[in-house]
This record gives sequence, structure tokens and C-alpha cells, in this order.
Amino acid sequence: MKKIVLFIVFIAFSSAVFCQEKPNSKLFLEQFKDLKGLYFEGKIIAGGKEGDGFTGEKLIMQVLSYEDRQVKIPFFVGENKSRTWILSYSNNVLELKHDHRHEDGTRDEITYYGGTATNSGSPTIQMFPADGETCQLIDYACQNVWWITMDGKKFSYNLRRIGSDRLFTVEFDLTKAIESDYKPW
Repeated sequence: MKKIVLFIVFIAFSSAVFCQEKPNSKLFLEQFKDLKGLYFEGKIIAGGKEGDGFTGEKLIMQVLSYEDRQVKIPFFVGENKSRTWILSYSNNVLELKHDHRHEDGTRDEITYYGGTATNSGSPTIQMFPADGETCQLIDYACQNVWWITMDGKKFSYNLRRIGSDRLFTVEFDLTKAIESDYKPW
């Protein structure tokens, strides 16, 4: 009888430990914790072209805030401080939203578009196909797939529009924080 009780306690303990493992999406999000408040300069790796509003501009990201279930990352393009990427964690998956603002801080007409991961992804990459809200807000973005990579040394934000040649990738070196006092609008 004693052996049976010990076996049951062992199984219960093992199950509790197994259930406490973190999903990959949570591990991915936690990588931002030590970067809170830091700024990083980026460069376009794919999709840049003259006149696109990005090429030739200084590109900076900041991990503005880190909370257990949300990270806010402003993306500054030259003097334009209107963009913030928001990663939110719920039900073991991440959601990516794009918050766009005017200089006075009011919401842009086109804002909070993005997508939700279909699974927990990996600790180094998360993919976000366009969600229904995005399809209603921006019909041509319904075919968008965004993905973010993060390996502790580099962060990349990527966009691919399925069925077109639209591809955009900006990469940031996380080993070289820069000085800045930019804040989003």
C-alpha cells in the first residue's frame, strides 16, 4: 500500500512539473524582459526601395514596456514616431498588432491591424497570419503574414503578402543598444 501511495504522489508531482513547462510563445515573449527601455538601430534586409518611406531613414526600435502578457515596441522611421508593435500573450499564443498614431497621439484611421499565431511557435520565431479584423480594415492586407524572429542577438520584423512580391524585413542588432530619447506619438 505504501508503494502505491508513493507511486501516486510521484505521478501527481510529475504531472504538476510537466504542466508547468512554458509554451514556446511565452519563452519568446520573455526574451524582451531584459531589453526593456533599450533602443536599437536597424537596417532593411529585404523589400526596401527608394520612396517607400523607410529606405534612407534612420530605423530605431525600443522595447518601451514589458509586462507578463504584453510587450510594446515602438518602431521609429526617421522623425516619424507613429508606429508601435504590440505583442500580447493569451491562451498560449501571441498576437501582433500595429498601433498607428498621429502626432497629437490620437489613433490613426488605420490602426490595430495584425494577426494571431495559430500555435505556440518556437522560442525564436513567431508567425502571425492576418486576422479577420485586419481583413475588414485593410482588404489588401488580408493576405499578409507577419513574423518576428528573436534569438538574443538579432530581432527581425518581417512582412510577406501572399500572392504578390511584397516582402519587407528590417533587422536590429540587439548586442548594440544605442542612446535615444524618442517616445512614440
